[in-house]
Amino acid sequence: MIQISSLQKAYGAQILFDDLSFLVNKGERVGLVGRNGTGKSTLFKMILGEEQTDSGTISMPKGYKIGTLEQHIHFTKSNVLEECYKSLRAEEEWDHYKAEIILSGLGFSEGDFKKDPYSFSGGYQVRINLCKALLGNPDMLLLDEPTNYLDIVSLGWLKGFLTSWPGEMMIITHDRDFMDKVTTHSMAIHRRQAKKVRGDTIKLYEQIILEEETYEQTRQNLEKKRKEMQALVDRFRSKASKAAMAQSRIKIMAKMGAMDKLEDEKTLGFRFNHLKCPSKTVMTVKDISFSYDTKPENNLFSNVSLQIKRKDRIAIIGANGKGKSTLLNCLAGELTPCSGAIIPHPNASLGHFGQTNIDSLNAKNRVVDEILTSNPNLSLQAAHAICGAMMFDGDLGKKKVKALSGGERSRVLLGKIISRPTNLLLLDEPTHHLDIESIETLTEELEDYQGALVVVTHSELLLRSLAENLVIFHRGGAEYFHGGYDDFLEKIGWEGEPVKKKKSGKQMSKKQARKLRAIQRQQTPETETVVEEKKPRRGKNRK
Repeated sequence: MIQISSLQKAYGAQILFDDLSFLVNKGERVGLVGRNGTGKSTLFKMILGEEQTDSGTISMPKGYKIGTLEQHIHFTKSNVLEECYKSLRAEEEWDHYKAEIILSGLGFSEGDFKKDPYSFSGGYQVRINLCKALLGNPDMLLLDEPTNYLDIVSLGWLKGFLTSWPGEMMIITHDRDFMDKVTTHSMAIHRRQAKKVRGDTIKLYEQIILEEETYEQTRQNLEKKRKEMQALVDRFRSKASKAAMAQSRIKIMAKMGAMDKLEDEKTLGFRFNHLKCPSKTVMTVKDISFSYDTKPENNLFSNVSLQIKRKDRIAIIGANGKGKSTLLNCLAGELTPCSGAIIPHPNASLGHFGQTNIDSLNAKNRVVDEILTSNPNLSLQAAHAICGAMMFDGDLGKKKVKALSGGERSRVLLGKIISRPTNLLLLDEPTHHLDIESIETLTEELEDYQGALVVVTHSELLLRSLAENLVIFHRGGAEYFHGGYDDFLEKIGWEGEPVKKKKSGKQMSKKQARKLRAIQRQQTPETETVVEEKKPRRGKNRK
């Protein structure tokens, strides 16, 4: 177990922790949430001894072993298996099968085991580090965004592995559905302190809301009582017969103390602009195939056909490296298929979110300049409003792109998309760099978007919330599937996994997501920002 007591940490004027305390008991698996920048990763570094505290204590039993997912890549062995074997405990040094099981679960084939670990992509190198962390059989696992480089198949395996993890664990992930499935407790870094509950993130946020509502009601009552007393003092201070009473009230007021009003926390607050398309079909895709070397035998996908209608919700799913992003880039016009045709409607207006777009942001530009480049008709005032909606308030909108983190750049790209009207959104892992609160806001806005949506995602929560039809990369190809994600699991399923019986969990998952977003809207007032004017949402009454 680990005990944190009265932790303090600040970087100049920025205070991360103020008297932060909590306890992780034996066998607890804790999901750690909090907005980006609240210090989640810093807390992990402090527990690992990689970052100093300003004050406070971190206590753990003698000989307590902590395993963590190293983001730094440093391999010393000539092949993947040998690199992983060295993480086995001394009493398990010959249990090589354990490494093979974990590597297979994380998406490595048997042919990959003998390859040089440096021959793999960065994402797969992080998977090797994840295997090493799991293989070490530590007393506690500290996992910072372990889902970032996993595809939907590997995520399913890791979910099962961590659910049966016998030791303690703390995990940071933007995938709320994954977190709730593998943890026993949820903890938030909120207002520089730690709040921990047994149960999922919905229960955690409900508790936070309840406590803050109670605090605010108490503060208002105290303020009302103070004003009443002050009015009495002002009225009778100058009257000799009432002077003693006035002095008594002054002493009572001095003892009452003060309760500061809670600050509103920054949150995404925006709405996608929609351009109406006169046709029922926004884009037609006819028998397209693609290969980077133009050889048909090396095609990433072949003969893919679909029609994207003006209110479609299509998700592209499958293992990493199979062509999901490539297909999306073809739809966006950034890549040209080797055969077949992509025919957008003349009035089609695309909004494309992808890694290539993030990389193409002008590093020398300010945030507000990047927003302005996306729509020449945008006023400076509207651009600043969008900056604010993307959590770049005031002078933050003047920050240079080169100074931004990956998550901040994602928000800039999102701001560029909402700055102009669209009728087809093409989104490649749009939740990748966002915190849980921002993901909930994005999901809600996508549900209400009046145009068509094609999204690449490995988030089962996002799939169940949005996807009505699928393009599935599996069994050596890609195919269009009429139905949602649970329909796919029930009728076809992933290779090597049993077909899952359909449960009521689909609706419950969507219902819980709605509930969490409603809770979070109570916590921070929603800011709705579009471009020049706001349009009513379609067919839904918002509370």
